[in-house]
Amino acid sequence: MTDTFRALVLRETEGGKYAARLEQLMVDDLPAGDVLVAVDCSDLNYKDGLAVTGRGKIARILPLVPGIDFAGRVLASDDPRYRAGDRVVLTGWGVGERHWGGYAQRARVKADWLVPLPSGLDSRQAMAIGTAGFTAMLCVLALEDAGVQPGRAPVVVTGAAGGVGSIAVALLAHRGYQVHAVTGRVETHDYLRALGAAEILDRAAMATPCRPLEAQRWAGAVDTVGGSTLARVLAETYEDGTVAACGLAGGGDLPTTVMPFILRGVRLQGVNSVAVPYAKRLAAWERLVEDLPLDLLETMTTVIPLAALLDWAPKIVDGQVRGRVVVDVNA
Repeated sequence: MTDTFRALVLRETEGGKYAARLEQLMVDDLPAGDVLVAVDCSDLNYKDGLAVTGRGKIARILPLVPGIDFAGRVLASDDPRYRAGDRVVLTGWGVGERHWGGYAQRARVKADWLVPLPSGLDSRQAMAIGTAGFTAMLCVLALEDAGVQPGRAPVVVTGAAGGVGSIAVALLAHRGYQVHAVTGRVETHDYLRALGAAEILDRAAMATPCRPLEAQRWAGAVDTVGGSTLARVLAETYEDGTVAACGLAGGGDLPTTVMPFILRGVRLQGVNSVAVPYAKRLAAWERLVEDLPLDLLETMTTVIPLAALLDWAPKIVDGQVRGRVVVDVNA
């Protein structure tokens, strides 16, 4: 094929580093795969910001088209599950890390990595959800599976003004939980209350060192931060409560002890959204359509063109982005 398209490409530079730049590519430049997709939208996640800026060890191959998510329309398929014209979504599977991703107008990937675009969503809405919303939904499902129900005590969401946190707040509030949202940005307080947060907590206070066990406050939690914040959340969780941990923006260390686990029966449930089996992936997307109010999704979404990624990637790494960022690759 001679079709050309725009893409953001990471290419190696001197000294073993790499740089991101916009390029014109041909379809023949794409790696092998079962399904060729005309990409409508991608999104900007924390991991994408690390990849584009080179501030994290995300890019495993070079050259690489980053972008861990995309939504679009099938142009050609060698797999019987998909036909030309089908609308599809991809999140995870190492795309944008070990495999070329969504920051391009074309993508060619394995059919196993795709799911049909959920009924009731368009490509833009699917990417406003993206990996962040998918991860948030997995966290909510983990709390439900562990028996954390509305009414016992509040649930806390850390990193609440970010992508995962924003959608977790909205999902939990919609399900009837009393949500306490942790943020370090005063300007996001009204935004978080509009998403359904009952209380706003200061990020610095939640990150201060704590004793192995503190006064019990939380029936459950969604933690996107890790580090000392996660340690405090665990120390403050009620007996038999569950903390769903899905991020490490605050660091990979966990300065805690076994006390919350053996004296209160607290469960620390890790959530990995990268390689979720197909049936569970579909179920999570169905719940997102059911539980996430689309009007709230709209309020937390900013849309940018492909070229703006070079400016926005540092912002998300520095914690300056509120909510979700959709990338219109055709703008």
